[in-house]
Amino acid sequence: MKPSFASHDPNPTNTRLLTVLCLALFLMGALGLASATDVVTYHNDIYRTGLNSKETALTLTNVNSNSFGKLFSIAVDGVIDAEPLYLEAVSIPGQGTHNVLYVVTENDSVYAFDADTGAQLWHTSVLGQGEAPSDTHGCGQITPEIGITSTPVISRNIGANGTIFLVAMSKKSSTYFQRIHALDLATGKEQHGSPVTVQAKYPGTGDNSQNGQVIFDPGQYAERSGLLLLNHVLYTAWTSHCDQRPYTSWVIGYDIKTGKQSVLNVTANGNEGAIWQAGAGLASDGSNIFVLTGNGTFDTTLDGQGFPVNGDFGNAFLKLSTTSKLAVADYFTMHDTVHESNIDQDLGSGGAMVLPVMKDAGGNPHSLAIGAGKDGRIYLVDRNNLGKFNPNNDDAIYQELDGALPGGIWSTSAYFKGSVYFGPVGNRLLQFKFSNAKLLTSPASKSATSFTYPGSTPSVSANGTKNGIVWAIEHSDPNDVLHAYDASDLSKELYNTNQAQGQRDQFGTASHFGTPMIVNGKVYVGTRNNVTVFGLLGQ
Repeated sequence: MKPSFASHDPNPTNTRLLTVLCLALFLMGALGLASATDVVTYHNDIYRTGLNSKETALTLTNVNSNSFGKLFSIAVDGVIDAEPLYLEAVSIPGQGTHNVLYVVTENDSVYAFDADTGAQLWHTSVLGQGEAPSDTHGCGQITPEIGITSTPVISRNIGANGTIFLVAMSKKSSTYFQRIHALDLATGKEQHGSPVTVQAKYPGTGDNSQNGQVIFDPGQYAERSGLLLLNHVLYTAWTSHCDQRPYTSWVIGYDIKTGKQSVLNVTANGNEGAIWQAGAGLASDGSNIFVLTGNGTFDTTLDGQGFPVNGDFGNAFLKLSTTSKLAVADYFTMHDTVHESNIDQDLGSGGAMVLPVMKDAGGNPHSLAIGAGKDGRIYLVDRNNLGKFNPNNDDAIYQELDGALPGGIWSTSAYFKGSVYFGPVGNRLLQFKFSNAKLLTSPASKSATSFTYPGSTPSVSANGTKNGIVWAIEHSDPNDVLHAYDASDLSKELYNTNQAQGQRDQFGTASHFGTPMIVNGKVYVGTRNNVTVFGLLGQ
C-alpha cells in the first residue's frame, strides 16, 4: 500500500488531509499557543512520568475528606478507557473561553466539556455512515464494545484552533475499520481530509503474510497504547484481541509534514508480540521510542551484532530509532524469555518510562528507562546500551530487581523526586527510591491497601518538589476507590473515596485502564459511563 498521508497516495481524502496538516504546520510559529497546565498526552509527558509538577491548589494539608471530595459527574455514552486530556483557556465559537476537558469513549464518541462546571461544549461521533463500534471478538479485555481505546494526543499548534488526534475502531457488516481522526479542538469537526484509514504491510513470512509481506488486518487489532506525537510524526502501536491469532507486532507512524508512513513489525517472521502496555503510551526521550512487547516469537539465534537473526523481538524491551527510518536500534530481553513467553508471563503487560538523567556517586551521568511486567521483576536499562540477550548468564542490564513486584504488573509506573511508584496486582502500592543512580532494593514505603487485579497505574501531583501526592485507583466491587497518598511516604494516606459519610464521594466503576488525571486543583477519573471530578469542596 502507499503511505496513508503521502502526497502521491491516489486516495484524494488522504491527499486533502496532507494539505491541511502542512498548512497547519505553517501556522505553528504564528499561533504560539502553550500552557503550563495543559495535559496533552498520556501520563502528562512523552517520558510517561505521570507527573504534574505545576499543581498549586492541592496540598498535603487540604486533600482530606473534610475539604476534598467529589464535585460532580459528567455522563457519557460509553466506557472511558483513555485518560482524559485538558487544555487551559480554549476559545469555543459562540461559547466564550473555557478550560476544556477532552474525553473519548468506546462508543466512538469525542467530547469537550467545561473542565470546571461539566457543561458540554461539543460532542462528535467518529462513526462512518452505517457503522457501529467493533464487537469484542470474544475477548473480555476491552468490553462491551471497541471504539476509541487509547489516549489521544493534542497539539495546540496544528490547525487554526489546534488538533486532537485519535484512533477509532468501527465495523460495518463484517468489515472492520481502524482510522486516524484529526478533530478541531474548538469545534470537534474533522479537519479537512480526515479521517485516514490505517493500512500497512511489512516484509515477512509470519502470521497473516502473503507473498513475503505481513498484512495489517484491522479486525485483528486494537490500538490500546496511548498515542505519541514526536517530531511531527504520529505513532500508533497495536495489540491483539486476547491471544487470538493470527497477529504480529506493529508500530505505525505518520509524518504530518510529508504524509510519509513509517512501518515496523517486530515479529514479522513469527507471531504474537502485540503491544498493549495496559494502555500506557509509547515512551520517548525526544528522539527514540521505548516500548515493551508482549509474549511472542523471539529468535534466540543472534546475528553478528547480537540481534535476533530473523528480526523477531517478542517479549522484549525495545529502543526504536526514528531518525532515518523506524527500526529497532537496541533491545533487552531476559535470559529465560522463551520460557516466559510460553507461560504467558511476558514483559508487555506493563508500560515503559524514560527517567531523568541521574548521577552516580562519582558524578557520572546515566540515561535510564524502566519497565516491568508479569514476572515481578523491575528492569532498569541504560538507554545507550540496553543489554540484548544472553541465555547463559544473568541478564546483562543496568539493574534488575528480582521479586520486587509480587503479583506482577498490569499497569505502568510514575516518577517524582527520585522515586518510582508501582501498583502490582494483589499487592500494595510501592515506592522505590533512587540512590547514586540505582534503585534501592527494598521499597522505601508502601500503602496499607492492597490493589486487586489489574493493580493500579499511579499519577502524581506536586508544586515543584513540594506537596507531592500519589493518586491511585483501587478496583473494588461494587465501587472502586480513589486513593491519595503522601508521595514521600505511602503509608500516610491523605484521602480515599470511602472516608466521607454515606456515598458522598463514590463514583462507581473505573475503567480497566483507569488512570487519574490531575490538573488545576481537580482530579478526573474516567469510568464505565461518566467522568467523575474531584476537588476542593466549597470553592
